[in-house]
Amino acid sequence: MESPQESPKERHDRELIELLNELRVALPGVQVLFAFLLAVPFARGWPTVTRFEKDVFFVAFLGAALSSALLIATSSIHRIGWRVSDKEKIVRAGNLLSIAGLVALAVAIVAVVLLVTDYIFSRAIAFAAAGSVAAVIVVTWYGLAFLLREER
Repeated sequence: MESPQESPKERHDRELIELLNELRVALPGVQVLFAFLLAVPFARGWPTVTRFEKDVFFVAFLGAALSSALLIATSSIHRIGWRVSDKEKIVRAGNLLSIAGLVALAVAIVAVVLLVTDYIFSRAIAFAAAGSVAAVIVVTWYGLAFLLREER
């Protein structure tokens, strides 16, 4: 929350710290998902997956990789520009990269749910499960955020 005594520099410093702390929450989940996906093609059951499942796996794998790259980018930008006095640019860029990284993470999560559910149940159940997870993500990650933003 912005304080009346807070200077623009203090606000940018605080916002950057908040952003980096939020990334510390998201990154472990992305890393675990990515690690899981890295191991999947080397599992014994991999030769039995269908073309559809391989395609969904590839979407999930790319989503996790892209999410990792986008979410880690803010830390890299901060490290490279850490002595820069204009942290507002870092905060703005980091905010956009974080939002994009969370979108990529949402795609990866939904694709993994689709892949695993299709493998153990059926395509219809897989689409229902993936659609349900997608709906929860859209409502909680984005819908609620926009709703709270509009209440200001």
